[in-house]
Amino acid sequence: MTTHATGTFQLTGWDEKPYVEGDGVAKLTQAHVTQTFTGDIRGDGAVEWLMAYRSDGTANFVGMQRVDGQIGDREGTFVLQIAGTFDGKEAKGSWFVVPGSGSGHLQGLEGEGGMSAPMGPEATYTLDYSLA
Repeated sequence: MTTHATGTFQLTGWDEKPYVEGDGVAKLTQAHVTQTFTGDIRGDGAVEWLMAYRSDGTANFVGMQRVDGQIGDREGTFVLQIAGTFDGKEAKGSWFVVPGSGSGHLQGLEGEGGMSAPMGPEATYTLDYSLA
């Protein structure tokens, strides 16, 4: 049975560093970002983003997000793999639970969903999941 989870997360830390930049080339950066999840998922998250910025300020990004907390009444950790875009005003991405990444009472977690983050410290998320 699949369950639909929704909620928000607050950015609690953002440390971004360029590793390629210059005239006429896409700016490439890496960011370590931390969050606090509320709603159907509760707990703390940490993600490593790799981003490619175009000259107009838009970007594409990929990341691996670890969540340590609860889904419903089950506690544990899991990893989300994320890919998305930033249009200059809002970041949107889709994600899925990395198979085999669940621990504790979240072992066997499967699912997919996404996130939307307008400029500012708060974003919304969805996750359609099932637990073995």
